[in-house]
Amino acid sequence: MATIKRTTANLPEDLLHDARCVTKKGITETLIYGLELVKRTGAYEKAQRLRGKLSLDIDIEQSRERGGL
Repeated sequence: MATIKRTTANLPEDLLHDARCVTKKGITETLIYGLELVKRTGAYEKAQRLRGKLSLDIDIEQSRERGGL
């Protein structure tokens, strides 16, 4: 189980309200959802920076074989 960090933050009331309307959840759940989106965005951007930099030698025909499954 993850460690919980209790924090205080000053948030724009209208932004928090709009976000809660989208998630249909409470403040904590909405903030967790937003933080997860930020995390995913960072991972996506990291993957995008690798675009065109990886050289893969894959035999497409061999990879399409089902092996009798």
